[in-house]
Amino acid sequence: MSEPVTIRFEDCDLDAIAAAAGRVCVLVPDEGNLGQEARRVNRLTRGAIARMREAEDGLKTGDLRTLAWPAGMAARAVDVVVLPRRCSVDEARKAGATLAMQRGREPMLVLAGNHPKAAEIAMGLALRDYGFDDHKTAKTPEDGRAVRMMVSKSAEIEAAAAPLLAVAQGVFFTRDLVNEPANVLTTTEFAARLEAMRGIGLEVEVLEEGALAELGMGALLSVGEGSDSPSKVVVMQWNGGDRDAAPLALVGKGVVFDTGGISLKPAAGMEDMTMDMGGAGVVAGAMRALALRKARANVVGLVGLVENMPSGRATRPGDVVTSMKGDTIEVINTDAEGRLVLCDVMHYAQERFRPAAMVDLATLTGAIIIGLGHENAGVFSNDEQFCNQFLRAASAEGEGAWRMPLGRAYADQLKSRIADLKNTGGRPAGSVTAAEFLHRFVQEGVPWIHLDIAGVASVKTDTAFAPKGATGWGVMALNRLVADQFEAAE
Repeated sequence: MSEPVTIRFEDCDLDAIAAAAGRVCVLVPDEGNLGQEARRVNRLTRGAIARMREAEDGLKTGDLRTLAWPAGMAARAVDVVVLPRRCSVDEARKAGATLAMQRGREPMLVLAGNHPKAAEIAMGLALRDYGFDDHKTAKTPEDGRAVRMMVSKSAEIEAAAAPLLAVAQGVFFTRDLVNEPANVLTTTEFAARLEAMRGIGLEVEVLEEGALAELGMGALLSVGEGSDSPSKVVVMQWNGGDRDAAPLALVGKGVVFDTGGISLKPAAGMEDMTMDMGGAGVVAGAMRALALRKARANVVGLVGLVENMPSGRATRPGDVVTSMKGDTIEVINTDAEGRLVLCDVMHYAQERFRPAAMVDLATLTGAIIIGLGHENAGVFSNDEQFCNQFLRAASAEGEGAWRMPLGRAYADQLKSRIADLKNTGGRPAGSVTAAEFLHRFVQEGVPWIHLDIAGVASVKTDTAFAPKGATGWGVMALNRLVADQFEAAE
């Protein structure tokens, strides 16, 4: 399992800067006086930083300039990052991410001094310092993984950074799960990795196929009929709040591989369907983050783990299945399988836990990518206040999210001639009708959000905080939502 780089916080020692090996990173404001650490580096480099600031092309927030093999220092390079003291959280994290991309595998000393957002700089560095090479035979040596941050009050900054770095661990856990190939991350292996989180204080329960059949989860079980991998539901509980407080329920789609079933997908690009368990991956990462930072809230995470394969046992287009709720569903397209998984797990979550609110996450539709690209997840909700709370949390964490509509006309597209509803309403408004399908399984009075993360769970190009591949989108937003709305006061 990938772990964020170790970041050690230490008090300022100006005399130690000259002897630091590897890379030395110094923060300078775009204007105004240099801090004491920057002044020391400027003196050691015979005024190089001052000349850099006075150059005609100047320096602006976010810029990075490198001095290679600086005279007067043992470091191989000095990286100068422009960051005002009154910067935003996003700017501070991006500065940290910029440093992570410079570091490689060398030791690094970051001279953050008394910068008020030193903890956020550390968070950005940790988030971007990620690579998934579990299946490469040429391993990158781990020497020099530690980063030292020289700050004015190391104990205070370390305490401020601790919950942020716990969230980074949750993000890494999600990325690892989403990046993992399907022959490794089977439903059984996925469940085992979640069971291992008992070691950090989560209560974890695995419901096997027999139990799911007894519960009446005919919709979920229909998806996995064609696979040799057993379908499962994993329940993770974190009880850090008041004993009697109803939990927030997080529900994730965990299709470990999606061929489309009998409605077979085209071969081109099917290899990307290893990420169709992205919703379950985010739920798992969020639960890990909450446990590691010991959130003062009650949260339950439930994931439905299945594999959608074609075989002689597979569900056919035109079949009718019965959900746990009791609604009958005409399966028009076996590639619209995620909603069949989610509807049963959502119903189970509400019946068992009576949650204060519920969020489901899924790489549900290609239509959301057509609508929003890879910049925003689609947000659907039955509750204005709850939706706005999530949108604020996502915005605060720099995770793109855009509200989409719901409505009776969209739900009417799901009417079936032979069953209570169909599992797809056709091409028009495909992401909206998928959300309306799930909306049917939300009980009266339960605030609910559906997040369609098909466009943001895994991407083909680098982002500010992750290399191409799995992003871990949603872990930080859900953690912020819990912190802002569901945590008990100290």
